[in-house]
Amino acid sequence: MSKNFLWASLLAVLILTSCASRKSFVYLQDMQMGTKYPIETKYEAVIHDDDRLSITVSSKNPELAIPFNINGGAVQVGTDGNVSAAASGGAKQMGYRVDVDGNIDFPILGKIHVSGMTVNAAKQLIRDKIIAGNYISDPIVSIEFLNFKYTVLGAVGHNGTFTANGDRVTLIEAIANAGDLTAKAQTNRVAVIREVNGDRQMFMHDLTSKDIFESPCFYLQQNDIVYVEPKYRKKDTEDRGWQIGTTILSAITAVCSILWAIK
Repeated sequence: MSKNFLWASLLAVLILTSCASRKSFVYLQDMQMGTKYPIETKYEAVIHDDDRLSITVSSKNPELAIPFNINGGAVQVGTDGNVSAAASGGAKQMGYRVDVDGNIDFPILGKIHVSGMTVNAAKQLIRDKIIAGNYISDPIVSIEFLNFKYTVLGAVGHNGTFTANGDRVTLIEAIANAGDLTAKAQTNRVAVIREVNGDRQMFMHDLTSKDIFESPCFYLQQNDIVYVEPKYRKKDTEDRGWQIGTTILSAITAVCSILWAIK
């Protein structure tokens, strides 16, 4: 058994193994150097049933805002004289849960329907109600999500439900947080399943194309489900063929090495 044959066999194993495991795709491959792609600046997260919101009201007259910040906790007066939820144990942690009818139970104002509204629209609604009731003439309303979450499934590094700080997460960021696509992922079959007006809709994406920037799902919404479709069974069979082939070749190489060593 010649040494040249042995080294050639080992080299073949390495090449076949690398071919079998290498990813064969490139993200956003049709983007052009020097070309400008507009950034969506009007994106706003939409409030859904079962969301939990942090809502605080501030005013130049701190005492007037206190009743609107008593969601089971304390309030605090800042150095600027404005009132907000206390950092620990206050409304900012507990939040207001959006019930199955899309309402929140807000102090003084009672039930307010916010499901289906953008954050800015909900802010304006609460502000208008406070002014209309002659409670405060200059209220400042702040709303944040406390449980913004999305789920990633399919051919990614690790499946699961993820939470985000804030409400601005892109589809690409979501996949990166899930450990990136695996070698079995179909890059042109990345679905986002979203609740729209009481129905679930599916939006399909091709991660190799710049068209993803124009998708209504480029920025994820609360409770979105991202599903990366794996390659079809035929491709899986081909992959298994590669694995079996490299295993057999490895075994042959090992036997040859032993025989060569004995000889």
